[in-house]
Amino acid sequence: MLTTRGLGKSFGGKTVLRDVNVDIAPGTITCVIGPSGTGKTTLLRALSLLDLPDSGVISLDGQDYSFPLQQGAAITPAPWPKLTAVFQSLFLWPHLTLRENILLPARNIDAAKAEKDIEGLIAFFEMQGFIDSYPNQASIGQRQRVAMARALILNPRYLLLDEITSALDVEQTVKILTKLGHLKERNIGVFLITHQIGFARKSADQIVFMDGGTVAERGGPDILDAPKTARLQQFLSAVHEVY
Repeated sequence: MLTTRGLGKSFGGKTVLRDVNVDIAPGTITCVIGPSGTGKTTLLRALSLLDLPDSGVISLDGQDYSFPLQQGAAITPAPWPKLTAVFQSLFLWPHLTLRENILLPARNIDAAKAEKDIEGLIAFFEMQGFIDSYPNQASIGQRQRVAMARALILNPRYLLLDEITSALDVEQTVKILTKLGHLKERNIGVFLITHQIGFARKSADQIVFMDGGTVAERGGPDILDAPKTARLQQFLSAVHEVY
């Protein structure tokens, strides 16, 4: 289980996260929704320990990381690659082929195993036709699949995804979201920031609605049809007007 308790984070004196509690189980999909600027990406970066929280505890399968850290203290044991994140920017190396980009992070872990695993990932994400191209020769949707494969080749137990379909067309979005559903079968816990309310309703095990840096409401997909808070109801009404 990946959990947070009392997580807090501020930037320049502005509180961005306040007393956030989240539970992410292996083999489940947690969809995080909410208006822009409400702390969703900050929460993901804190969970992945890229931006360390100011307060609270993150627990990764029983290993606790308490904050604030003492001055000069390191994150030990390192949570990576058990905990892996994929961001909108993708961060693919332009001078490496897509295949080489996928294999790169596994080079110092188990290169031989990665060479075997990549063939399964190529098939899983249907990348046979472009896997040996360079990033500038691939579409956004193709590069997105490569970024996902690069994360999965590390065999993470928890995968954190930040609006990974925001730049994709409808067809590519459906392909990526369908693959996320299949990850449950591999017992991977998926934490997904998304504006795809339809996917959240259909595939999420847990919905987390954030507002003003806090978890304003949480529950199963049923809260999207019968929200308990006026704020979630207001947010969903605005989403329905747009879509």
